[in-house]
Amino acid sequence: MAEPSVSLPVPNAAFEVLCQQYTKRLPARLEDLAGPTHGTVDLPLHVVWSGRRSYTLDQPRSRMGLYRTVLAEGQRQDLIDFLNRDLLLAQWPVLRTLISRPARHSWEAAFPELTGTRTTAAA
Repeated sequence: MAEPSVSLPVPNAAFEVLCQQYTKRLPARLEDLAGPTHGTVDLPLHVVWSGRRSYTLDQPRSRMGLYRTVLAEGQRQDLIDFLNRDLLLAQWPVLRTLISRPARHSWEAAFPELTGTRTTAAA
């Protein structure tokens, strides 16, 4: 007896769904990202429900961790409240390698100035 064929999901379908979810959260403009540039940030439980919640913006590794977490888990208002446009642009060449491919694609598709930071940083 032949086994019924199972239709496997197309890998791109999951990617597209995730891209849509990230795109819905994006701010209208990078200039809307008005988060702090110095000091300590304590993320709310709806962004970080376990593990580290407090980050020091004056320490590059800590700041990178904050941005990575907020990009992955934050909603639109969290992005606006906790991310800063200038810090995001400065960190993007490295940060883009630390986040998921759907998140990276969504941000770079919406904000072409982010892709410009790659070539500027590499030059």
